[in-house]
Amino acid sequence: MAKGKKSVYFCQNCGHEESKWLGQCPMCREWNTFVEERVSTAVGSGTRREKAGASAEVVALSSIRTDEDDRIWTGIGELDRVLGGGIVPGSLVLVGGDPGIGKSTLLLQVCRQLSDRHKKVLYISGEESLKQIKLRANRMGNFSDSLLLLCETNLGQIRVAIERQRPDMVVIDSIQTMYDEDVASAPGSVSQVRESTNVFMQLAKGLNIAVFIVGHVTKEGTVAGPRVLEHMVDTVLYFEGDRHASYRILRGVKNRFGSTNEIGVFEMRREGLAEVENPSEYMLSGRPENASGSVVACAMEGTRPVLMEIQALVCKTSFGMPRRTAAGVDYNRVNLLMAVLEKRVGLPLSDYDAYVNIAGGIRMNEPAADLGIVMAIASSYKNKPVPEDCIVFGEVGLSGEVRAVAMPEQRIAEAQKLGFRTCIIPEVSRKSIEDTAKTEGIKIIGVRTINQAIGLI
Repeated sequence: MAKGKKSVYFCQNCGHEESKWLGQCPMCREWNTFVEERVSTAVGSGTRREKAGASAEVVALSSIRTDEDDRIWTGIGELDRVLGGGIVPGSLVLVGGDPGIGKSTLLLQVCRQLSDRHKKVLYISGEESLKQIKLRANRMGNFSDSLLLLCETNLGQIRVAIERQRPDMVVIDSIQTMYDEDVASAPGSVSQVRESTNVFMQLAKGLNIAVFIVGHVTKEGTVAGPRVLEHMVDTVLYFEGDRHASYRILRGVKNRFGSTNEIGVFEMRREGLAEVENPSEYMLSGRPENASGSVVACAMEGTRPVLMEIQALVCKTSFGMPRRTAAGVDYNRVNLLMAVLEKRVGLPLSDYDAYVNIAGGIRMNEPAADLGIVMAIASSYKNKPVPEDCIVFGEVGLSGEVRAVAMPEQRIAEAQKLGFRTCIIPEVSRKSIEDTAKTEGIKIIGVRTINQAIGLI
């Protein structure tokens, strides 16, 4: 077998390959993303291809049976919600997040839950020693003998161990530390990450094993390595939140077996990650009383309504150009809504600084937050607080009209559960829920324009 090595250039953003360096990637149009790597030019391994081809079978679609019971319940409700009801055997799941956010902790808790139900789990670590994993596991409690540990980075030895043990679930921590001896580049490079992921995908599909791989993220918040890594896996989960804060949000970015709109909320404690079953109550804790510029809005995360506090502070500017700051909401959207307030309501906001924040650090990109942002800015400008038992949601158009939002019944039901007595919603949504939703104990006020909504305060 003739072997050789040559230099090729990979785009770190999308994984595109070129024979020479380019300033701009022709695929993703990003600048200065090409890196040089040495790759092997060996004539392909015929043994591996013959082995793969011998096991291939053609079957009829009607003969394949599926059942929801095939999913593996992890015992962590918030994770099961994001995964779509549990772990699918044979799936490849990528878990990304900032360092120290809790990726390894969550996966070790999943290993504990499955091993307690006599599922065979193999935890492969390329970053920590066995004693380090044991020290972290001691904080969570006792583990059964069904959990197996392996500290290895050589892809060949890891493959042999998985084929020999045949576990129900494998955890790879992390994909950037794995390396294949047939690939000439260093561990963590584009070639190594792509080849390692391809091997784990073959093992997951061929042996019907659920494989979780941990991926580091870049400064931009994306998984380090090529974006082709996200295209190869079945599910992509991202951990969000400040590592110095106690809460964590698990969000599904891609899921071939469920919805990508669901989120899971966790609280970091000494013994590990604890589920937050009522995120709305958690997000509204510590809310100020009778404070202007504070409004409660409702966002839908998949099928779950989450109440959040929108805070706004408007004050006279000391410079010629007013300052605008947005945390947790889209900055351009805030500027647009302030322009609508100035044009349609007559608030002279061009001479005022404006600061908008979502309390708790969570992001709210749904259009239903528009009316809440408008009410918070107007409340701070007029220095008149919105009643504490009032919740607001609705989309605002450029003409100042308030448009309907999706699933208003679920939002109102969540507000009732937390004791809110007044709900300001679009007039169109109010008419649609009069006959379907149970509105006892809460007053529903429909508004057509932002002038009507602001007039209520």
